[in-house]
Amino acid sequence: MTTHVITGAGSGIGAAVARRLHARGDDVVLLARDAGRAKELAARLPGARTLVGDLAAPDRLSWAFSHQPMPERVDTLLHIAGVVDLGRVGDLGVRAWHSQLNANLIAPAELTRLFLPQLRLDKGHVLFVNSGAGLNAHAEWGAYAASKHGLKALADSLRAEEHQNGVRVTSVYPGRTASPMQEKVHSQEGKAYDPAKFIDPESVATTILMALDLPRDAEVNDLTVRPGR
Repeated sequence: MTTHVITGAGSGIGAAVARRLHARGDDVVLLARDAGRAKELAARLPGARTLVGDLAAPDRLSWAFSHQPMPERVDTLLHIAGVVDLGRVGDLGVRAWHSQLNANLIAPAELTRLFLPQLRLDKGHVLFVNSGAGLNAHAEWGAYAASKHGLKALADSLRAEEHQNGVRVTSVYPGRTASPMQEKVHSQEGKAYDPAKFIDPESVATTILMALDLPRDAEVNDLTVRPGR
C-alpha cells in the first residue's frame, strides 16, 4: 500500500488531496499541529493516521516525532500547508516574517530532512504546493512571496541532489484557489470574497494526483495551474 504524509490536510487543497488518496485506499498520514487537531482530522477520514508536529516551530519537529509512532515507509511527502500575512515591507514586523518563513519554508525543509531516508529507500516523491507568489512578487506580498521563492529554491536543490537516489521532486504553482486562506487574503485586501471566481481545490488535487501517478519513466518538475474563468 502506498503511504502519503500530508501537511495542510485540514482545509482547501490539502483536504481535497487527502480525501482523494484516502478514498482510493491509500495509506494517509496527516500532520496536525496539536492532539486536538489530530483527533479532528482522524474523525474526518476513518482509518487515517496522524502525526503531531507544529509547523510554526520547525526546530521542535524532530523532538515531537521522537515521541510518537512513525510510518514504516513513506512513498510521498506532500507539503501543502501554508500561512499568509500581507503587508508592506515597511510595515511588517519580524514576527510576521518568522511565522511565514517557518511554516512555508523552514518546516518543509526540516520535514523533508527527517523523512528523506525513507523516501530514498522507497524511491519516493516529494511534492511542494507552492504559489504563483513563488514565481512573481507583488506589493504587500513580500514576506509570503519570499517564503515561496525560497520553497522553489528548496525544491530545485532537492531535485538536483536526490535524482540519483530515485526521489522525484515536484513543485505545483496554483493560482488563486477557493480556500480559507484565500478568504483571509481577501479580508486583508479589503475585498469581497466570492469562491466561485477561483480555482476549486479539487481541480488542483487532480493535477497533484496526476503528478504522483505518473509512471516512473517520467517526472513532473514544475506544474502551474491558473484559473480557467
